[in-house]
Amino acid sequence: MNTTNKVEIRLKLLEMIQERTARIGIIGLGYVGLPLAIHFGQKGFNVIGFDLDARKIDKILHGESYIKHIQADNIREMTNAKQFDVTIDFSRLSEADCILICVPTPLSDKMEPDLSYILETTKTIAENLRRGQLVVLESTTYPGTTEEMLLPRLESNDMKVGKDFFLAFSPEREDPGNKRFAATNIPKVVGGATSSCLEVATALYNAITRSVPVSSTQAAELTKLLENTFRSVNIALVNELKILAHKMGIDLFEVIDAAATKPFGYTPFYPGPGLGGHCIPIDPFYLAWKAKEYDFSTRFIQLAGEINVSMPYYVIEKTVEALNRNKKSLNGSRILVIGIAYKKDVDDDRESPGYAIMKMLLEKGAIVRYNDPWIPKLQATRKYDFKMESTPISPEVLAEMDAVIIITDHSAYDFAEIVKHSNLVIDTRNATKGIKGAKEKIVMA
Repeated sequence: MNTTNKVEIRLKLLEMIQERTARIGIIGLGYVGLPLAIHFGQKGFNVIGFDLDARKIDKILHGESYIKHIQADNIREMTNAKQFDVTIDFSRLSEADCILICVPTPLSDKMEPDLSYILETTKTIAENLRRGQLVVLESTTYPGTTEEMLLPRLESNDMKVGKDFFLAFSPEREDPGNKRFAATNIPKVVGGATSSCLEVATALYNAITRSVPVSSTQAAELTKLLENTFRSVNIALVNELKILAHKMGIDLFEVIDAAATKPFGYTPFYPGPGLGGHCIPIDPFYLAWKAKEYDFSTRFIQLAGEINVSMPYYVIEKTVEALNRNKKSLNGSRILVIGIAYKKDVDDDRESPGYAIMKMLLEKGAIVRYNDPWIPKLQATRKYDFKMESTPISPEVLAEMDAVIIITDHSAYDFAEIVKHSNLVIDTRNATKGIKGAKEKIVMA
């Protein structure tokens, strides 16, 4: 193919993006992919979604949402307007002009990056790749993944990146349940494998928000890891201070709120029972793993990870101490865990510290139940399979419990009632601040 035709390929795709005639293909319709599909649809694009889970496809086709904070009305509006098609048939990837990869990037049991989802997805794209397509990886990963792992699998003798197809990395910045920020008002960092790739990818994201172009895919990949490592390290700092403040008899939440009045040089972070979600507990370990390739030890990152991982053990320790004061053993005690989602007002339980806490309670002989209005039934995860359903909260249930442990401070909870009827409350979120009435209440601050 001559140079003129290759220029025409780029210009044609840019024109299609500008005119909203480019079809957007999104692989992985989870907490990142589904809202992204909706945002592109709301900006006038036609979207085709791909997922291996036939149940998700079926729900979307029936105008239903399987993620509670995403309104079904938005899905129905797109499907009724025939803007949103979904399928498990990945051979239809050739129908998309821009393909966005939103698949999981978990850690293995050895705390090493698991890129199996990305590699399988890339293989499928390569089998269906045609000239003029843009491929963007949004899944969080270590610097170098896009060009070291995706590019060789996509590029062939007659298909060259930046000329025949375009490749970029733009990390997702989705914050489930956050009503202030969504894909339309969160800037998108974009790095391209070539200057042409960057031009096309930037044009695509400018169609829904403001793009922030960087010099390379590696810079974009490291940007995402910096964002989440920053949060991990600062959360570890306040978690460590929480333990110290508790020993000193100081309310750390009061201290944090006081420090937050400083108008410069300080960002408030709050302690909790441990880290959860698909990013912060995982992403820093991707960077630490990659650093070993350069004979560099990321001691700060690893220490933060150790502190955050240890927090569920601290919750158990304080629970045991409180039960002992009531002349009770953890073995045989009835414990109600309040909230299993990793953050308030979402149905996302990925990497929730509540699971680690429940596992340790059960191993020590406790009789464990949980309540979460957002998660009525626990599904099997990579690490846990509890086979439990949410126990309705009532004064009678609370009174039966030897201890209630607040893990997630959902807005739907009436904490005054929980405190009033409980024998012992272990509050890991400062949710019961200023509430009195429990026989014993411990705010882990």
